[in-house]
Amino acid sequence: MDAEDAQLDALADELYDVPPEEFTAARRRAQERARTGGDRALAAAVGRLPRPSTAAWVCNLLARERRAEVEGLVELGGLLREAQESLAGDQLRALDRQRAALLAALTRQAVALARERGHRVSGAVETQVAGTLRAALADPDAGGALLVGRLTTALSYSGLGTTGTRPDLRVVPAPPAARPAAPRRRVRQQEARRREAEAREAEVREAEARRVAEERRRRELDAARRALAEATALAEETAAAAEEEQRRVDALGARRDELREEVAALAGELARAEEAAARVAADLERAERHRATARRAATRAATARDRALERARAVEEGGPAGAG
Repeated sequence: MDAEDAQLDALADELYDVPPEEFTAARRRAQERARTGGDRALAAAVGRLPRPSTAAWVCNLLARERRAEVEGLVELGGLLREAQESLAGDQLRALDRQRAALLAALTRQAVALARERGHRVSGAVETQVAGTLRAALADPDAGGALLVGRLTTALSYSGLGTTGTRPDLRVVPAPPAARPAAPRRRVRQQEARRREAEAREAEVREAEARRVAEERRRRELDAARRALAEATALAEETAAAAEEEQRRVDALGARRDELREEVAALAGELARAEEAAARVAADLERAERHRATARRAATRAATARDRALERARAVEEGGPAGAG
């Protein structure tokens, strides 16, 4: 690789690490640097680098950040092809299960890496990423293209070969380190990496489950505390109301007893008054009889007086007593 190819290769690595929406501006800056440095051929080569789709950028990101796992995917594809050729059914079924698990894990990792870079991956883009990974698993050329990390569009595999746009390896040569190793050489390493990836995913799931459980426990605890506070307040309120009612009952009971005592006292007084009234009535009746007798006596006495007065007057006038 000459110096110009090395420069182009370094610039391509830099540009295909840039998010798609920033690619055009970054490519223009790279061209300007090349022109400023007097390398018009390099500037022209940089200008021909195509802008990647979002799905291609996510796949390139995965190839750079999780290269060992992607290499394991490509190696697994070789093992599957060998198993198919040798008709090793047990081995083929085991590898097929491993294939499905690895594809799902790598797709999730690609989506997570994009999210860490500030990109939310849509369902359509995630489907294209998964299709590219299946193509890399099924087709060695697609696997090599994915490992270069400079895809411009997503790849797909129909069973008859790979379709889609691969990076222009003639313009941007693939680094020798990007070529997949022989399939059998790293089988154990790939299996260990798969187990590590599964263990990491299990840890993440467990951590998420613990977080969800803790959040649920916290909400339940908060609800229980609120219920306890409300019940305590209600109990205190009702206890205070009960005490107030008890005080009212006690006061009313005491007042009732006082009134009963007053009623008893008044009843005694009334009985005595009634006895006194009866005595007075009897005395009044006797007095009225005495008064009538006295009046009759007074009337007779007055009559007698009047007669005596008349006799006295007659005597004074000189007539015989009793004349006239």
